[in-house]
Amino acid sequence: MGVPMSQSRATQLAVPVKQYDHVDGAADAGVTLVEYGDYECPYCEEAHQAVKELRRTMGDRVRFVFRHFPLTQLHPHAQRAAEASEAAAEQGKFWEMHDLLFRQPSEIREAELQDFAATLDLTQFNDELAMHTHRNRVREDLISGAQSGVIGTPTFFINGERYDEQWDVTPLRAALEDAM
Repeated sequence: MGVPMSQSRATQLAVPVKQYDHVDGAADAGVTLVEYGDYECPYCEEAHQAVKELRRTMGDRVRFVFRHFPLTQLHPHAQRAAEASEAAAEQGKFWEMHDLLFRQPSEIREAELQDFAATLDLTQFNDELAMHTHRNRVREDLISGAQSGVIGTPTFFINGERYDEQWDVTPLRAALEDAM
């Protein structure tokens, strides 16, 4: 949910991009954009469209990293969706699940998760969801976000600096180009 940024919060990314992060783009890209997001957040859905456009048009010049920040008190299905994306990641399909979850963020229910997972090994996927295999992985992202001053979603960092402006394509592209 879009929340005004407070001057007293951290402005730096507390945990640098690591091997286990979900990364789209080359490590040597000119700029790294990190997003803390929530699959059930309507603002994240809007930001997702902008980021998708930027990933398409800016190509290898930008490395995009997605980290989970489920706001479970506002979005009761966000944790489960985050765990589902991690279960898909175990089968090499994180970005596919990520994109699918943002297609219908207000309708993330069990039936939708099963539909989204149709191309996966469903037994493994369902077992991992049932056992909350990826709960700690999602929690690690949540903690790193809190350490970085994240309180709402989406929250972006460009080359480790929090970006507090609009997340529409035009201003976000300008900020990324300035960071290069």
